[in-house]
Amino acid sequence: MRAQPRVPVVPLPAPRRPPRSLREARVALLGLSAVFLVEMLDNAVLTVALPTIGRELHASAATLQLVTSSYAVVFGGLMLTLSALADRVGRRRVMLAGLVLLAAAALATGAVTTIWQLVAVRAVMGVAAAMTTPGSLALAFRLFDADELRVRATTVISTVGLVGLALGPTVGGLLLAVAPWQALLIVNAPVAALAFVCIRRGVAADALADLHRSPADAPAGVLGTAAVVLALVAPVLFTEAGAPAWLPWAVTGGALAAAAAFVVRERSTPHPLLDLRLVAHPLVSSGLAFKAATGLATAGLGFLVTLQLQLAWGWSPARAAVGTLPQVVVLIGGGFLIRPVMRRLGLERAASLSALTVVLGLLTYVVLGGRGYAWVALALVLVAAGMRVNGVVAGTNVMRGLPADRTTTGAALADTAAQVATAAGVAVGGTFLAALVTGDVSAGAWTPQQVAQFGGVVHAAGGTLTLVAGVLVTVGLVRARQGSAGG
Repeated sequence: MRAQPRVPVVPLPAPRRPPRSLREARVALLGLSAVFLVEMLDNAVLTVALPTIGRELHASAATLQLVTSSYAVVFGGLMLTLSALADRVGRRRVMLAGLVLLAAAALATGAVTTIWQLVAVRAVMGVAAAMTTPGSLALAFRLFDADELRVRATTVISTVGLVGLALGPTVGGLLLAVAPWQALLIVNAPVAALAFVCIRRGVAADALADLHRSPADAPAGVLGTAAVVLALVAPVLFTEAGAPAWLPWAVTGGALAAAAAFVVRERSTPHPLLDLRLVAHPLVSSGLAFKAATGLATAGLGFLVTLQLQLAWGWSPARAAVGTLPQVVVLIGGGFLIRPVMRRLGLERAASLSALTVVLGLLTYVVLGGRGYAWVALALVLVAAGMRVNGVVAGTNVMRGLPADRTTTGAALADTAAQVATAAGVAVGGTFLAALVTGDVSAGAWTPQQVAQFGGVVHAAGGTLTLVAGVLVTVGLVRARQGSAGG
């Protein structure tokens, strides 16, 4: 009897051990931080160049607005759908593809000769951002097993992004003094290349067991994208002086109709793009409520304070920028608060108290902001401190409440909630401004009558935002307590 040939046994690779410290994950964190830096730095840098772009490309003010809004709307609209795709085909794979797309779009800026070509490039960059930004936080979450390391990693990434946001206008202005405006976007290419190399080297490919295997629900993707896009466009129309009065309300109705159709679709299909039962998980729903409250209050305060300092009080843009420095300092340095706050309070209580701090800051501005700059500065500090902590811990709670195969979707949910709420905060302020302040509100310093009318805007718009944000925080608190009782 012939002996059977021996089949060599190939040992399976040992599962990769999660990093036990941030130092062990430094290459991955460098790449993920670079991704988040690009997203935060992008519009902040480009805003400085808009006057130059307008002159060189012969663009109107309305068309220039499309340069920034095309990016934001495409980014916000596609984030949830592309994140659901990443949870199915691989988070690292989608991240790396997005970085290649970002680098290509950035390099294409060098060939732009018309404003519409630039709008198209910005839209492609929005697609790349939707593929990469939620993944940066999701992959940071998945790098570690311990919640403390997850929060610390997210803090590092968000701090890098906030530094970029704070320094963006300065960096853009200095670069614009020695280089053409195209350089402000082309510089994204080497940053994307650095991120690509670091993520490919430092982040392991997704294991098949960690991917969501159900088929993607294309109709839900279309409905969800339409709902978010319309929700982001509506606030722009509410604050646009030349838009017909009925148009923003029609777009808002379209957003609500698309959202309702999305919910009906997800509740009836066997393979939903977003399982709404998971969104109802106490950790997820409370985290989303806190993120929405923070986005609403922060955007509303920023809109009103900018008008107050420059137009109601007559401060120059440079002096107004100095006036917002307390907020910038807290946003950048506040990362040191997150670890001790989390250790002392726990993730759930840290999320709720930080959201309450944001609402308290907005309330301080509404009640006392007209009495002098010191009260405005206090409001800015409270909101910045609350937002700094909440931005990390509430987002982490959302991802903790979802299965391992939905972490990118969780990060996108948190970002989408914040973006839509931010747009709504600006819309509320703009709507009350248009309704209560007479005359041209953009023609230099305001008249005494307009300044007095703006006081009514602060109380009406700020009070409305405080009330809605307070309701959202209350919902978050109730859901968090239900989760604690159930756990």
